[in-house]
Amino acid sequence: MSAEAHAMGCPRCDGVALRPAMTQQGVEVDYCPSCGGVWLDKGEVFHFTRKPKALAAMLNDAARKGRVGKVPSPKTGRPMLKLLLFGGRLTVDACRDTGGLWLDRGELEDIAARDDIELSLGLGREAGEAPAVGRLAAIAAAARPLPNLAVRSGGVLILLYGLLGALLIALVEFAGLPPEAAVWIGVGAVAFQFLLGPFLMDISLRWFYQCAWVDPSALPAHLREFIGGLAQWRGIRFPRFGIINDGAPNAFTYGHTPNNARVVLTRGMFDLLDPREVEAVVAHEIGHAVHWDMLVMTMAYLVPLVAYYVYRTLVRVRVRGRDKSAGVRLAIALSAYLVYIISEYLVLWLSRTREYWADRFAGEATGEPNALARALVKIGYGLAGRKQEERVERRDESTSRQPSLEAVGALGIFDPRSARSLAIASARGGTLALDLEQLKGAMRWDLWNPWAKFYELNSTHPLIAHRLDHLGRQAAGMGQEPYIVFDLKRPECYWDEFLVDIFVMFLPALLCGGMVAAAAATGEPKLLPLALSALGAGMLLKTLFSYRGGSFPETTIAGLLKNVKVSAVRGIPCALRGTVIGRGVPGLIWSEDFVIQDPTGILFLDYRQPFHILEFLFGLLRRRDLSGREVAAVGWYRRAPVPYIELKAIATRTSTHRCYVYHYRLFVAALLIAAGIWLSTAL
Repeated sequence: MSAEAHAMGCPRCDGVALRPAMTQQGVEVDYCPSCGGVWLDKGEVFHFTRKPKALAAMLNDAARKGRVGKVPSPKTGRPMLKLLLFGGRLTVDACRDTGGLWLDRGELEDIAARDDIELSLGLGREAGEAPAVGRLAAIAAAARPLPNLAVRSGGVLILLYGLLGALLIALVEFAGLPPEAAVWIGVGAVAFQFLLGPFLMDISLRWFYQCAWVDPSALPAHLREFIGGLAQWRGIRFPRFGIINDGAPNAFTYGHTPNNARVVLTRGMFDLLDPREVEAVVAHEIGHAVHWDMLVMTMAYLVPLVAYYVYRTLVRVRVRGRDKSAGVRLAIALSAYLVYIISEYLVLWLSRTREYWADRFAGEATGEPNALARALVKIGYGLAGRKQEERVERRDESTSRQPSLEAVGALGIFDPRSARSLAIASARGGTLALDLEQLKGAMRWDLWNPWAKFYELNSTHPLIAHRLDHLGRQAAGMGQEPYIVFDLKRPECYWDEFLVDIFVMFLPALLCGGMVAAAAATGEPKLLPLALSALGAGMLLKTLFSYRGGSFPETTIAGLLKNVKVSAVRGIPCALRGTVIGRGVPGLIWSEDFVIQDPTGILFLDYRQPFHILEFLFGLLRRRDLSGREVAAVGWYRRAPVPYIELKAIATRTSTHRCYVYHYRLFVAALLIAAGIWLSTAL
C-alpha cells in the first residue's frame, strides 16, 4: 500500500494549495493563503456555531434546492452544489460527494454576522511545518537509542522485588505474619499466574471469544512462509495460531516460553491490512515471545498483585480491645498500598519499553519498519476510506458471507484497557493512498493534548505517535524514507482546557467537601445535609458539561479525528452513519460495544447503561440485531486516549437502542439536591 500526502487545491485560485490551520476551537481546517477561502469537511461547520440546529436546518433546506455550479470540489474535482442561504442573499458551495463546504472570505464573515446562527471560526496560527529536520542521516542521528532491554528489565525487577521483600520482612517482623505465609504468598501467585494462566486463556478464548485454533496450513501462504523463516532465524518453534472471527482488528500473544507461544489474530487483521502489514504485526507479537516478555511481565505484575493483596488483608483485620499492633498494622497496610502504586507505574514503564523493543524487532524481521507503522496507523487512526467503486461493490455483497481462514491479553498490539479502537481504513485489493496530512492531524492529539501524557503514563503501551516516531527513525537508519515525520508547530497551549477538565472532574467532590468544611467551621448542623445538595449540584454541572446536547450534527470519522480539544470529559455531540463490522471486544459473545465503519474509517462505539447487567444482557441477546447492518449512531465523541463515541442511541431501519446514562446522572443529581434540602429543613 502506498502512502502519499494529498494537497487540496483552492477552487478559486488555480495552482494554489490549501494549507492546514488550527482554529480556536481546536479543529483543523484548510484555507487558501491567497484568497482567504476556507474548506470545512463534513460536519466541521457545526463546531463553530452556538446554534447548530438552526444552521443544520438552513443547510439542509438549501441542499434540497441546490443547483450544480462550476466551482470544483477541492476533494474530488467535481462541480459543487450552489446553496442559497438567507433567502438567496448568500451563496456557498457544497461538495456533493463528501458533504464538505467551501466558504469564501466574504461568505464566512456574512454568516458570522447573522445573530440567528452565531458562527465564529476563529482561525489561529497556521499549522505549518517546523524547520526541516534534514535527510535520512539527520533523522536517524536524532533517534534516541532504546535502553538495553536486559539491563532495564533486570533493574526494574530487582527494584520491584526489593520493595516486595522489604514489605514481607515488615509483615514478619512487626505484624506477626509467619514467614511461611509470606513465602507462599509469592510462590502461589507466581505459580498460578504463570503456569495456569495460558491454559485458562486457551479455555476462555475457545468458549467465550469464538476463537478457532488453526493448523499452519490454514494461514495465508505468505504469512506461513514468513513465520517459518522467522522461527528458523530465532531458533523457536512455529507458534500456535488462533483466529477470532470478528471484523474488529486486534492481535496479541501469550504463553510460557518462546517455544509454546500462542498468537491470536482477528479476522479484521486480514480484512484491513495488506500482507506486509500483517507480517509486521505478527513479527511484533513474536518479538514479545523471543524477548521472554511473557515471563518477565508475569514476574513484574506479581509485585503489585501481592502488595495489593497484603493491603486488603491488613485492612480487613479486626482490632479487638487495645491491640497494640493495630497502629503497626495500619502503617504496614498504608506502606503496602504505597508499594502497590509505585510498583504499578514501574511495571507500566517496563511494559512500554518492551513494546518499543517489539516494534524494533518487527522492523528488523520484515526489513521494513514502515510496514508496522502503516498497520499502527490503520488500527489507531482513521485517515483513508475505500475507493468509491469498492464501496459500491461491498454494498452488493451479502453481509452474512464469512471469509475462509485461508483468506485470512496479554501482550497485544495495543493496551487492552485503552484500545477502544480504532479508527482505521482499508481497501480490498489494489493500493490506497493514505492522506499523510490528515495523519498528522490525528497525531496532534497525541503530541499536543496534555491528556495524552496522562493516559500514556497509565498505559502498558506508548502512544501511537511516539511509536511512529521510533519506527520512522529506525527506517531512516536502514536507508528508507520514514513513513511519517511529524513536523508541525503547536499553534497554542492546550493546558487551559486540560485544567478546566480536571476541575470539572472533581467539581462534585470540591463542592461537597466545601460544604462539609463550612459546616465544621461554623458549627451549624443544618449546613451538613446541604453537602448532599452540593454533591448533586456538582454532578449536575459535570453532566451538563460532559454531555453537551441540543444538536448532534452528522459528520465523518476523519472529521472527528481533527479535534485536538477533546477528552473523556469534554465530549463533542455528533452523529455517524455506517456499518457495524465487529464487536468492541473482538469475539466476546457478550460484548455490548461495537465497531462502526463509514467511508472514511472505523471507530469504537461505547454502549453504556446505568447498570452493567443491562449492558451484559444487551451484548448477549441483541448483538445479532446490529452485526453487519447499516446503522445511525448518535452520541458524544471522546478520546481516552484513542477515539470513540459514547452512544446516546444507535438505530437500524427497524429498531432503535437507547442509552440512559445521561438521564440517570441527571436523575441522581436532582435526587441528591432534593434530599439535601429536605434533610436541612427537617433538622
